[in-house]
Amino acid sequence: MEFDDDCDALGLLCPLPVLRARKRLGAMAAGTVLRLQSDDPAAVIDVPHFCAEAGHDLLATAPEGTANHFFIRKTVSAGLAPD
Repeated sequence: MEFDDDCDALGLLCPLPVLRARKRLGAMAAGTVLRLQSDDPAAVIDVPHFCAEAGHDLLATAPEGTANHFFIRKTVSAGLAPD
């Protein structure tokens, strides 16, 4: 899957992968896709929950060895109307 930015959270445990993704998504434009790489076993629960709460689209989760790659499309921030 194609992505616009990459966030390496390998070796980090909860809640750091989600915090890194949130920070990276904050700097990205709406509609762009972030690939988050994480080998934290809790990420398979935490990342979908984060996306649902923040309003981002979790496009896919792809296992890669002992890690998972999460593809997240940034949506318009809640409470902000598009121009």
